[in-house]
Amino acid sequence: MTLLHTVLALVLSWTGLYSVLYIFSIGLITVVALWTARLLLRHAWYTHKLSCFSKPQTRSWLLGHLGKLLFFSYIICYLLISASITVKDELIYHHLQPWLGKSDISVFLIHGYKIGSVSIFFNYPVLIEGRKYRKELFLQTLFFLSGNSVLISNGEVWSRKRRLLTPAFHFDILKSYIAVFNSSAKTMHDKWCRLVAEGKTNLEMFDHVSLMTLDSLLKCAFSYDSNCQESSSEYVSAIVELSDLIIERREKNILHHWDWIYWKTQQGKQFKQALNTVHRFTRDVVEKRHTLLNQQRETETQSEIAPTAQKRKDFVDILLLTKDEDGQGLTDEEMQAEANTFMFAGHDTTASAICWTLYNLARHEHYQEKCRQEVMDLMEGRDGQEIEWEDLSNLPFTTMCIKESLRLHSPVQAVTRSYTQDMVLPGNRTVPAGTICLVSIYGTHHNPTVWTNPHEYDPQRFDPSNKKSQTSHAFIPFSSGPRNCIGQKFAMAELRVVVALTLLRFRLTPGVNPELGSSRVRRLPQLVLRAEGGLWLQLEPLNTPT
Repeated sequence: MTLLHTVLALVLSWTGLYSVLYIFSIGLITVVALWTARLLLRHAWYTHKLSCFSKPQTRSWLLGHLGKLLFFSYIICYLLISASITVKDELIYHHLQPWLGKSDISVFLIHGYKIGSVSIFFNYPVLIEGRKYRKELFLQTLFFLSGNSVLISNGEVWSRKRRLLTPAFHFDILKSYIAVFNSSAKTMHDKWCRLVAEGKTNLEMFDHVSLMTLDSLLKCAFSYDSNCQESSSEYVSAIVELSDLIIERREKNILHHWDWIYWKTQQGKQFKQALNTVHRFTRDVVEKRHTLLNQQRETETQSEIAPTAQKRKDFVDILLLTKDEDGQGLTDEEMQAEANTFMFAGHDTTASAICWTLYNLARHEHYQEKCRQEVMDLMEGRDGQEIEWEDLSNLPFTTMCIKESLRLHSPVQAVTRSYTQDMVLPGNRTVPAGTICLVSIYGTHHNPTVWTNPHEYDPQRFDPSNKKSQTSHAFIPFSSGPRNCIGQKFAMAELRVVVALTLLRFRLTPGVNPELGSSRVRRLPQLVLRAEGGLWLQLEPLNTPT
């Protein structure tokens, strides 16, 4: 006890308090010095390893490209460059983890780096095997939206989910969605006809087409008729609000990139409220469908009567029924994550692709007329105006126009890969393990060494006779390799149906942006490629039978 009293008296005295603070300060300084030394060594090591690649001018040896990386709009400048450049990371990268990703490794942005006119980071054989890299960077910011879905997950978790999801995008399943695409497109076109009758011929495409793709996705994913094209819906409003808030968070305030700050702001609270609305809707659908499926199984087991014909299976139905090699399916939480991903990743990207395709055809009347004639020839002799599954393969020129628009205005501007092993490239160059590589889809699609006159809209590039002259990874709107877009066949089917029916019912010409007072269009890369002030087109209804 005497010893304890002595120690306490010493510590509580001014001299003792000074000693404690001194020891604490020395310890803190030591930790900071060691941490700084580690960062400096890491910085020097990556600088040496990546010195074989070209890069834009840095602000200083210490800051690197920090000031340029902090603002999303500055990164966009590099996403839109078709030259071969790389952007190397800066010392304080891992302070940006909540924004750029959870890994505290280097950033290595690649734009159109090519060997033999092929993007090396998609073409290199080891890369295609999918064992040396994983998705990284901006996709990690979607974790809180959709959970650990196939879009976000890595390794064996991703591999299992990809196998379980593949049946949901089989041709037999996609066939049943064609009627949904027809119905949603007709709803949009009927609304356009009413607006034109009111004298509103100059329309902004993204507003209308985004609602149309949301409408079709809700029907395909949940068998849910939201009527969102005609009236407001809490779920749809939440989806749109989340997309806007994500963009605002990434562009407006650097402090919002840290979750613990963002969730305390008004925008963060709005985000959580909208997110809860979306997750509650998805959870209710999955739980109700699970209960219904169990009841059907019990009924079929107890009854000797053959089961009645079932309704068209939607995305959730497929997820409930699919099993892996061990007979295990997805949990309710996993199904909710995949359904949310299907909605978030599907509606905006497809809407962007449709809008830019219509815009490019509006600017090139001869291509538009050729597509329209192709569709009219296909529909000749039919009573109605619906595209069928078998028709999709009979729209070769329309498909060429869609692909050329995907090249010229790819909805997704870049994809990322984080390397888990050293990647040896021709020319005695090595990308070290732990490096995040960003492949610019825009840069590849506009690279003059890959595409002749890359800024011109020329559908003949995708004529089957010209396919042999294209390198295998010159056209990558849906990414490439084992982690390419699992829903690309779904997207292409909807694109062909909507574009074909739109051209059958309307003549398109470039519109006028009311804010600018001109028809000039400037790209606006956000979560997907949009247009500043919107994408405006003039619509002229055609006298075709309905």
